[in-house]
Amino acid sequence: MPRKPTALTRRQFVRGSALGAAALSLPSWKSLSRFGANEEIRVGIVGFRSRGMSLLNGLHGQEGVRVVALCDVDRHVLDREIQNFDKRNEKVDAVTDVRRLMERDDIDVIATATPNHWHALIAIWACQSGKDVYVEKPVSHNVWEGRQIVNAARKYNRIVQTGTQSRSSHAIAEAIQWLHAGNLGKIKVARGLCYKPRKSIGKVAGPQRVPKHIDYDLWVGPAPMTPLWRKQLHYDWHWDYATGNGDLGNQGIHQMDLCRWALGVDALSPRVMSVGGRFSYADDANTPNTQFVYHDYDEAPLIFEVRGLPKDAGEQTGKWSMDRYRGIGIGCVIHCEGGELRIPNYSSAVALDKDGKEIQKWNGAKDHFVNFIDAVRSRKASDLNAEILEGHLSSALCHTGNISYLLGGQVSSEEMHEAMKSHAPAMETMERMAQHLEANGVDMKQMPPTIGPWLKMNPKTERFEGNEAANRLLRREYRQPYVVGDMS
Repeated sequence: MPRKPTALTRRQFVRGSALGAAALSLPSWKSLSRFGANEEIRVGIVGFRSRGMSLLNGLHGQEGVRVVALCDVDRHVLDREIQNFDKRNEKVDAVTDVRRLMERDDIDVIATATPNHWHALIAIWACQSGKDVYVEKPVSHNVWEGRQIVNAARKYNRIVQTGTQSRSSHAIAEAIQWLHAGNLGKIKVARGLCYKPRKSIGKVAGPQRVPKHIDYDLWVGPAPMTPLWRKQLHYDWHWDYATGNGDLGNQGIHQMDLCRWALGVDALSPRVMSVGGRFSYADDANTPNTQFVYHDYDEAPLIFEVRGLPKDAGEQTGKWSMDRYRGIGIGCVIHCEGGELRIPNYSSAVALDKDGKEIQKWNGAKDHFVNFIDAVRSRKASDLNAEILEGHLSSALCHTGNISYLLGGQVSSEEMHEAMKSHAPAMETMERMAQHLEANGVDMKQMPPTIGPWLKMNPKTERFEGNEAANRLLRREYRQPYVVGDMS
């Protein structure tokens, strides 16, 4: 099997990472020959306590693909999976530090499902060390570092797939093509929905002890080194802006991506605003459990809604049954002049006329991991269904929405109406949000939502115009040596 040129030595890589990703000096690997149809592709999986298991199983189960290394900062998680490999009499190496995988010349692919704040650095390091990448959604923790992954993929000629599986649904692709052909007329609003139950994560009295089997320094990585200030280290990092992006970045990235696909836009929105808050309980999270983001595209507005509270206050002590919009709890509704296209899941769509009568239905999807491996073999990024640029743009729409929210303040209902009076879809969305909060016992006069400012974006530079506070939130201060460098 053809192999890459000489890999970095351990000393070279560690020194390079300490100087930041931009300091690493590597060849572009342009001479790498294509994989033959029968040649083995060797994979390292990083982070597999939860979502990463899907990556592990989806890649390891393919013919001609072998997982040869596992990496997780939680030794218990690592040992669990090593035992599973041992039971199958399969050899696999185990490390806690992802940099050990980057040094290896015998690994062709890195697949990662770590917390969001690690995605960009792992993807960039992998590109620099001559490896192809499967990076889970959202591909980045902030706008700037997402663009650096794109730059790294281009600079080092890497195949980089984003974990937005709906892009591999031939049913949804056909439905959107049908929509673009004008069968429902002009799009009026593209709406994404995440009505997903999110109970309180609890509130602790002080810093929590991190278990000894977890390397906390590596877990924190690029984020600020602070004590653990919540009950659970794992998963609940989604609800801390230092490491996660709330449900916008967790679930909402899928629907944000579908809406952008339906609109046919390939840049960030020229204007964005967000409204929301964390209601009904006080806990150690700082991301909203109720939010909507309004992206003011010229083609049509893209609206994304987050609801973590149930249908009403009674459900908070019950099953937490959730509201639905047009019969959908997690999905998309593309409102058009002649009806609407509903995308209720990752692999189907249905078109309805203005009277709600079904016009056409689509079903089916192909394997997103197979698509990635096919592109690794062909060496054609164009073969990818969710190439890294698509992932960056859709992830960044989540981030810019959160930036508006983070810069916002609590205002009265009258002030909120004034801010949205010229945007009818935003007003309608806000009124439904207010009704939902009222049903959950929230008095908006006593606990008003936060309304973010309208932010004007230059889609070419991916920077805001006339708002330096917003621009400062496009990237973060990185903790040495876990620095995402400039890859331009």
